[in-house]
Amino acid sequence: MNCCTKPFSVRRKNLGFTLVELMVACGIAVLVFAAIGFTTVFTARSFLAIGNYADLDNASRNALDIMSRDIRQTRGLTAYQTNQLTFQDFDGAALTYTWDPAVGTLSRQKGTETRVLLNQCDYLNFGVSQRNPSNDFNFYPATNLSTVKLIDVSWNCSRQILQQKVNTESVQTAKLVIRN
Repeated sequence: MNCCTKPFSVRRKNLGFTLVELMVACGIAVLVFAAIGFTTVFTARSFLAIGNYADLDNASRNALDIMSRDIRQTRGLTAYQTNQLTFQDFDGAALTYTWDPAVGTLSRQKGTETRVLLNQCDYLNFGVSQRNPSNDFNFYPATNLSTVKLIDVSWNCSRQILQQKVNTESVQTAKLVIRN
């Protein structure tokens, strides 16, 4: 029988890691934490981009709904520029849509009330033509303001993610017919 004062025999080499084992474990841990960090940053940017796209789409849809409702009910176009349209509304008041490229806003003005429909709008263009299409699937150009019955509008809005302009909405475009 073996009588020892210690219940278990402990060898010196089983007490801890060697320096090489510790360096390998630290290297693997750094790689794992770096991968987790990159994945977290990528996921955060993706969530920001998806939220940004949803917000831009909502703002564009809302602006297009308001414009189409208003333009369809007007009596006619009274002034035209590529960044501004002025209509005579159904009640006889002036209705104006203006894009300010310096500020990047599309605004609607009727009487004394001004409402901003789009912010951070990088590009906007209004086009006018007659309602009847030509043989090449385009519309005949309007010769004067009284023949304008079709408003072509297109815009592009964008936002920044982490101080970089990397998230841009696709171009929104619509053809709106003046019904009156």
